[in-house]
Amino acid sequence: MGRYVIRRLLQMIPVFFGATLLIFLMVNVMGDPIAGLCGEKQCDPATAAQLEKEFGLDKPVWQQYLTYMGNVFTGDFGTAFNGQKVTELMAAAFPVTIRLTIVAILFEIVIGISLGVVTGLRRGRPIDTSVLLLTLVVISVPTFVTGLLLQLLLGVEWGIIKPAVSTEATFSELIVPGLVLASVSLAYVTRLTRTSIAENRRADYVRTAIAKGLPRRRVIVRHLLRNSLIPVVTFIGTDIGALMGGAIVTERIFNIHGVGYQLYQGIVRQNTQTVVGFVTVLVLVFLAANLIVDLLYAVLDPRIRYA
Repeated sequence: MGRYVIRRLLQMIPVFFGATLLIFLMVNVMGDPIAGLCGEKQCDPATAAQLEKEFGLDKPVWQQYLTYMGNVFTGDFGTAFNGQKVTELMAAAFPVTIRLTIVAILFEIVIGISLGVVTGLRRGRPIDTSVLLLTLVVISVPTFVTGLLLQLLLGVEWGIIKPAVSTEATFSELIVPGLVLASVSLAYVTRLTRTSIAENRRADYVRTAIAKGLPRRRVIVRHLLRNSLIPVVTFIGTDIGALMGGAIVTERIFNIHGVGYQLYQGIVRQNTQTVVGFVTVLVLVFLAANLIVDLLYAVLDPRIRYA
């Protein structure tokens, strides 16, 4: 296990540098940071030259990247164009998005896996057909439509929730936004769990456990569910980073000042330091989530061993 973890950590190094380099090149080559600084009015040449020198934009792109990565390893993600440290923006945004992601993941695990188990054990019955149709509808409807509809009904018409989340963004306020954020992934988790349960239900080890007279609950939980959860855990693990980075729409609808909000502001204002800094941390989140998922395989299936 230890050798496997070390090998995976070493593999993550080139992936990290490759992903951050790609994002850095896309942001710096395709965007015009000086235009974002000057706003609607075009900067005069003298001001543009001064700004380029101040933010190091007058250097070659490869040199800018090396300087940026050197600063990252010292905990310096740069300064936004408004003069605020990117680390300060992260300190305010990431806790909010982490809480939102936790709520979304809980919905996926509790509701998605539960519905998947129920429909997988009752394949072909009315409840199975109803859940499949419901998940298909959820997948087909865009997230911004679901978010705006729930905001209008629950927040404006019925007054059950506040239409906009406060700056504290407590867990209670993030229940509906978390459900909106998790809606599509929840549907996929349900369908994936259903398929996996239905396939493993006909496996030899399940029939053997039933023939030995084991209680139905134990057969489902200890044998069927553990082996069926491997593809589901893979999906949920990779979905953690996707939820954190893809919360732009949800956070805009409910006025949540998290990672998605900061990324949106950085893209609109062409603030390269903000965008690259946040994406760099999200890359680390993706890599850590994938490593944890791989290690969970051995817990779910004892047959899996790491050399």
